[in-house]
Amino acid sequence: MPDPYEQKLVNQNFYHSKVDIRGRIVVVLDGVIENRGLQLIKPPSRAFPAGTIIELIGTDEQNAGPGGTVNRIAYLAFVELSNGGVLLNGDPVFCQSKLIGTIAGYDDTHMPNHQNTIVTMTERKSGAQSGFALGDEIIIQGFRK
Repeated sequence: MPDPYEQKLVNQNFYHSKVDIRGRIVVVLDGVIENRGLQLIKPPSRAFPAGTIIELIGTDEQNAGPGGTVNRIAYLAFVELSNGGVLLNGDPVFCQSKLIGTIAGYDDTHMPNHQNTIVTMTERKSGAQSGFALGDEIIIQGFRK
């Protein structure tokens, strides 16, 4: 069956409202790579059940988005999600109430083990460089129209 996003039948305007997804950092990462070559999948959203662990990876490539390639990255953290929900390209991501960036897309390299979740940041810094700590709260903000 064809992908409705690829066929331009569905877009982000179809999302009327969605819950915040909350989680806790279970691993703080510390690494920066210039040529990672992450291939972002075309769909702008991913659904996750409570208890899922995702990997947050930062980039300062401001044009990063679904279907694109991301090279300049910083490893941020592995996060265990406390509640289920849907992540959407453009969702703001907060650590301890501080905005760290917005969801750019998803890379399937390590699936089904975990989903690489790419976050566009203004300044590319690793989780350790950003001062992340085990147990820090991550909120991926939902919305209501």
